Amino acid sequence: MDRKSLIREYKESARPMGVYRVRNTRTGKSLVGVSVDLPSILNRHRAQLKLNSHANRSLQDDWNELGSDGFEFEILDTLKPADTPDYKPADDLKMLEELWLEKLSPFGDQGYNTARKRSP
Repeated sequence: MDRKSLIREYKESARPMGVYRVRNTRTGKSLVGVSVDLPSILNRHRAQLKLNSHANRSLQDDWNELGSDGFEFEILDTLKPADTPDYKPADDLKMLEELWLEKLSPFGDQGYNTARKRSP
């Protein structure tokens, strides 16, 4: 297969979407989030941390202190897309994220997430 075909195949393939976590293995603090492309978002977090440019300064400070060996990047849950071509996963991802935020409570001293779940 030629390079152009491989690139096209990659771009057309469905990317895994769902909930991820960046976890400090020393303290247990976590950053929990969702993405429609889990491999890409985890790669982005790693790159930003390595370049000392992550938006979450608390996470960046811990990374600078502990280095890459002090963190795990993991997929917590995946969302299977609906078979309809007009499927928009935003609401399903938000609900899945809220479940994991409630379960893990990565806020304050326990995590890097800054906003608590909104009450109805």
